[in-house]
Amino acid sequence: MEKKINIFQVDAFTDKPFQGNPAGVAFADGLSTVQMQLIAKEMNLPETAFIRKLSSQKEGQIKADYNLRWFTPTTEVEICGHATIASLHFLNENNLLKDGQEIIFNTLSGNLKCRFKDGKYFMEIPVYSMRAFTGDKEEILEALGIKKSECNDSVPFILVQNNYLYINIKSLKALHSLKPDFKKLLKLSLSKKVFEAVAVYTLETVEKENFAHSRFFAPFYGIDEDPVTGSMNGPLIQVLINAGFIKDEGEKLNYTFEQGDVLGRRGRVSVIYSSAKNELYISGNAATVFKGEMTTPSPERSTLKNGEFS
Repeated sequence: MEKKINIFQVDAFTDKPFQGNPAGVAFADGLSTVQMQLIAKEMNLPETAFIRKLSSQKEGQIKADYNLRWFTPTTEVEICGHATIASLHFLNENNLLKDGQEIIFNTLSGNLKCRFKDGKYFMEIPVYSMRAFTGDKEEILEALGIKKSECNDSVPFILVQNNYLYINIKSLKALHSLKPDFKKLLKLSLSKKVFEAVAVYTLETVEKENFAHSRFFAPFYGIDEDPVTGSMNGPLIQVLINAGFIKDEGEKLNYTFEQGDVLGRRGRVSVIYSSAKNELYISGNAATVFKGEMTTPSPERSTLKNGEFS
């Protein structure tokens, strides 16, 4: 017997449909991992999120309200900011999240605190360690199409614990002019086994009240360029502190970063960081594009044969 699920497409980090970053969201009840991956492949969005209500937890663990998993069209990922913001919006639209309410998602990155307040969605991001990148910069710049003259020599490439590499360039014009060779970038990611995605950012912004503008390239995850990336914009505030662009005196820092304009999908990510509390949050709006019904892949199709879905 065919099973059907309700699935939403939600644009995150925007209050307008067809801007920000699109994500699919559905409840995961009764779905296998392979079925979730097939649904994500069918949706063909940067990520599709699957939510499952939790009724219990292991002794000694902080109680989580839901399990949350994220899939690109090709693989499951450990964290996804925009699809989490979309998931919070999905819960809100299903009357399962009220203004002022906090919930906890259990994920591959651990338990993440989230909340909905004053029309905005907030998601906790892990605080990662980071270090200066000491590998071959020339081949990365070549793959990205960045001229050496466009880089700030005094600002190091920063490699974050989540294997995102951050590169600073001087101007918004140079950033928007980039035409990466994604095959070459994927080959570097696979062969070097050091970084899995690259964020290129500048302090020049479209709107003067914002602090930085970025683009994010992740062919390793099956996404050549992601429109607006929460998991990149969150750690960006630490990268900016590390590079000396932001002064951290232990007080709560709150900045807004830009992404997606070059793709025609304007998104804005607010980032709140407290080194004293070791807490990092991203926040933004979301807008539902459509609500639909999908027939799930049949169990007999949801198997793997020789590494391929049957």
